[in-house]
Amino acid sequence: MKLIAHRGNIKGRFPEMENNPSYVSEALKKGFDVEIDVWKIDNKLFLGHDKPEFSISLDFLKNEKLWCHAKNISALYFLLKNNIHCFWHQNDAVTLTSKGYMWTFPGQELTPLSICLFPEERKNENYDFCKGICSDNIGVYKNGKK
Repeated sequence: MKLIAHRGNIKGRFPEMENNPSYVSEALKKGFDVEIDVWKIDNKLFLGHDKPEFSISLDFLKNEKLWCHAKNISALYFLLKNNIHCFWHQNDAVTLTSKGYMWTFPGQELTPLSICLFPEERKNENYDFCKGICSDNIGVYKNGKK
């Protein structure tokens, strides 16, 4: 099962650190996949949830363990064109990633192709059959701990 650190978070939310390239790199070094928010503005790449904050290079994005949430259409086009694993959503129940995973929001039906977002919000629901989980507390799921 893929364990995905939401915006780099491993042990809870740290909004001031989320999407910071060094924070993301720490989660990657600890063996987690990481969901990041990617913007493309004036031919430059940035990470940041609500706005472009941290400048990055294309090389940074060329990591198989990154799940890139395109935050604008320019970013989505760029990521797809460069074969970077990505997805786009706004208020969808589920969205398909460029590698065929189903990015599935809390409260929605799960499948064997689902990435279960925030399993802690799914009280008493089985998600063990999913392809992966994404959480701000992904560290508690390592080694089968829940």
